[in-house]
Amino acid sequence: MWVLLSVRTTIGETVVGLERPIVLVALPLAVLALGLLVRYRASGTASARSRQLLLASRIVVATLVVVAAAGPFTVVTMETQGDPSVSVLVDRSNSTDVSPAVADDLADDIEAEGVPTTVSTIAQGTDSRVGDGIAANLRENGSVVVVSDGQVTGGQSLAETAEYARSLNATISTVSPHPTQTERYVTLAGPSKASTGVESQFLVQVSGVQATDPVGVTVSVDGQPVASDRIDDGTGSVAVAHTFEDTGSHRITAELDGEDTFEINDVARKTIRVVDRPRVLYVSRGEYPLQEYLGQLYDVETAESVPADLDPYYAVVVQNVAAEDLGNVDELQRFVIDGNGLLMVGGPNGFENGNYDNSSVASMLPVTLGESTQGSARIVLLIDVSESAGDGMRIQKAVVLDALSQLGDENTVGVVGFNHEAYRVSDPVPLSEGRGETEDRIRRLQAGGATDIANGLRGAEEMLGDQRGTIILVSDGRDTKSRSAVVANSLGRQGIRVIAVAAGENVNEGVLRRVADESGGNYFRADETDRLRLLFGGGSRQFEGDGLTVVDSGHFITNGVALESDPGQVNDVSIRPGADFLVAGADGTPAVASWRYGLGRVTTITTYGEDGGLDGLLGQPDSLLVTKSANYAIGDPERKATGVTDVSDTRVSEPTTIIYRGSSPPSGTDLSFSATDEGVYRATVTPTTPGFETVAGATYAANYPAEYAGFGTSPALTEAVRTTDGRQFEEDEATEIATFARQQSTRVRDVRQSWDWALLTAALLVFLAEVIVRRLQVYKGRTQTESGLP
Repeated sequence: MWVLLSVRTTIGETVVGLERPIVLVALPLAVLALGLLVRYRASGTASARSRQLLLASRIVVATLVVVAAAGPFTVVTMETQGDPSVSVLVDRSNSTDVSPAVADDLADDIEAEGVPTTVSTIAQGTDSRVGDGIAANLRENGSVVVVSDGQVTGGQSLAETAEYARSLNATISTVSPHPTQTERYVTLAGPSKASTGVESQFLVQVSGVQATDPVGVTVSVDGQPVASDRIDDGTGSVAVAHTFEDTGSHRITAELDGEDTFEINDVARKTIRVVDRPRVLYVSRGEYPLQEYLGQLYDVETAESVPADLDPYYAVVVQNVAAEDLGNVDELQRFVIDGNGLLMVGGPNGFENGNYDNSSVASMLPVTLGESTQGSARIVLLIDVSESAGDGMRIQKAVVLDALSQLGDENTVGVVGFNHEAYRVSDPVPLSEGRGETEDRIRRLQAGGATDIANGLRGAEEMLGDQRGTIILVSDGRDTKSRSAVVANSLGRQGIRVIAVAAGENVNEGVLRRVADESGGNYFRADETDRLRLLFGGGSRQFEGDGLTVVDSGHFITNGVALESDPGQVNDVSIRPGADFLVAGADGTPAVASWRYGLGRVTTITTYGEDGGLDGLLGQPDSLLVTKSANYAIGDPERKATGVTDVSDTRVSEPTTIIYRGSSPPSGTDLSFSATDEGVYRATVTPTTPGFETVAGATYAANYPAEYAGFGTSPALTEAVRTTDGRQFEEDEATEIATFARQQSTRVRDVRQSWDWALLTAALLVFLAEVIVRRLQVYKGRTQTESGLP
């Protein structure tokens, strides 16, 4: 549903507004048309005074109809009465066994306070669909008390449940007994694929409750211990490095030796598929350290120019080669379009220095040559003014004003505020003319209402109209139900990208990152708004950095990368529309960029040192950027192989997908494979017990159920209580719960009333009154005209 930007104001304690104020533009046109109609043939029998009275009555009718079409409404605060009662919702799932069972005694104590109480079980065993259970028991203007740790393993999230509660004017309160038993759980993270002879990094994480005693951790590969450590604080992490020499699937386990409540989660399992090093062609006419560095990771062959046959390779790396020396550029284009990769590394002979602009290779690159002539961008600042901003609204305003200060004067900027609806704050104007007024309107924003990022995005889209542009979303991301990612994806397909900027307290980064990713935009933290200068600074807001700056930390290449070195020089390039701007040089020039070309991937590294090489980028920790740039270009190191099975690790009772690439489905298995593409077959399997399983030649890990991967009160449950104006009670506060129930039976809520029906009724009455008066004139003989005009 499209959201029209409404307007509203406050008169006393009543909010008065229009849903569709744009309709009012029809009023002067209607008045003009009526004036011309009434004056038509003014020389007739009716007097001038009669025509004036007719015109006045018709204007009144037209005004009432147009205002009704604009959607008039009021919002008033009212009290609603109800009978006090308490619905106790009990989570009896296994994760709550580490805390005392208090629900039944609590319900009896509340009943003793004179408040009717019902008890319902909403989760048990390993099925913790707590959100679904709460939602099923919510009633309009009602209140529930949830006895749970809030560890959800399926169904709707607690954030979605909280928004549903708000729509019913219901509250969610909790009693979360404190854990009294020791419980730990272990997880194991690391790559799913690796090359032979290349070191792989794994991270063992030990978490839990009431876990203060030291615990030992042992990591094994294929049943053989490879590392052991002791965590003195009882919880923490252990990093493990291992180099695999044999190809195939390998089984990795991390096991705890301490005692606790559950044994099932004392072992974490993971598989890794080790493959031969992918073949990479390194093309250069000089000797640079990058060649040796790549040789440590891949099967590298060298050449001075691109040969006529690139089929044996997964990627081509070109370093500091002029266009006339590149060799077979047509073969290189075909190679990338067919799904392979290119890493183009600059230098004194590359890009603008190598006459790339006169070569077809330029069309393959995510950058253009020379300084860009940045024109005016159309930008909508989309500001979260919902109640979740609350006291943090000052943070939101500060972040928005800082973001605005990064935008060049040549940009055209409008402002939309949103909570559960979108509101036009400032029409799009060039910042060279309206920067001051735009800042003033932002400073006057007030917070209130629920959060619906999807409606905000639709409002920003409406402000952009039929033109492409950029939406800069400033929010805490605490969107509890909207299909924001779906709307963002739709915007991206229209050429509208969303740059999400985190602002406020308790930011939900996951929501904001997904919105940015779905639209092809970027995600910035509140302290990273200076990155906007790189994208929209123009001539009036030049970026001034200190060395290399990561622009998009959410991309595969830059995620987890820390940059400390600065080679010092950058080729004169600009980002191409549609490409990913990943790293900027000190002056804002794209130092690393990427994009998809055909079915393949292309990455450019345009920064270099005095010797033409990558200088400190090949040392720790910067070398990760180079490694991930090459890995991005290579893609799946098994994509050229057939008879290969891919399967992801999973948990007990959670399905995983098996993908087989070959001329026909794999044999010797009970699974049912279906063809999804030429030479590609798919099946699913759901494990019932923890361990390792092998299917179609590939091994996957089935870890313990998600029920045993979280203990103690979930932050999501605490947030649900806050956003619904509930309370967090202790297990001995039955009296306080009863008192709260009595208070909640008298609720204060906002009641919205539409008045279009009243205006339409008034318009009809005025019209009928005018017609009746004229007919009476004819009846009494005061006029001789059929119209009744004297």
